[in-house]
Amino acid sequence: MSEKFEIKIHDCSGRLGRLKNLETPNIISEKQYKIAPDIGTAYNIQKEIAIWSVKKTIAKAKKYLDSADIAVVQGAKYIDLRVNTAKELEKIGYNGFLIANGDNLIIHPRDLVDLIVSLRENLNPNSYLIFPFAEPTFIPILSYMGVDLFLEGSGEYYSYLNVLLTSTKNYDLNKYKLFEISQSDLLKKNNKSIEFVLIEVREHMKNGTLRNLVEERSFTSPQNITALKLLDKNHQAYLQKYMQLY
Repeated sequence: MSEKFEIKIHDCSGRLGRLKNLETPNIISEKQYKIAPDIGTAYNIQKEIAIWSVKKTIAKAKKYLDSADIAVVQGAKYIDLRVNTAKELEKIGYNGFLIANGDNLIIHPRDLVDLIVSLRENLNPNSYLIFPFAEPTFIPILSYMGVDLFLEGSGEYYSYLNVLLTSTKNYDLNKYKLFEISQSDLLKKNNKSIEFVLIEVREHMKNGTLRNLVEERSFTSPQNITALKLLDKNHQAYLQKYMQLY
């Protein structure tokens, strides 16, 4: 059952919106929003397998339309297949889309950029995109590209690995002996870091300065700066569509 999503402000291609009582970009959990069952695959697979996965996922999404809020966009590494999947799910009645294989997309910046831009250009503006397991360092550029929500779980995942998340860097505490901390306290710190970055992103959107934050954070990893360069080089028309005039 789709929920109404409303865009309040554009900051370039970034979108400050509202879903129910939640201001976006923000984080959601599967307790809040039911995700329709899907058939997942690895990222780097043959297209025939990806097509099979998509057909099964769409069939399952149809069955759960009355009870699920979100459908999963499968399609492995094939951008055209992903976009067609999302368009088909939108025709069925969904307006919330979880992007599968987020961890693989992060390490394939060209695919990441092309996919998100293609989804935003082909879907209704009031459909919202959800990215799973995003690290705080990637949240600004993902929001800048048009991602609206982030699935809960990355804080717990990284605390299990004994990794501290911050807004600019991830620290493996087995290597960087910053302090001794329990897994439960590390989880709290990681969730706080994610929460802070989301607040930071929303406030920059309200002030029309999200691009500044994105450029600042682009140096946190090779994937991050590559994504920004590819976005600027290949998708200027997309970025300038909602560019504020001064």
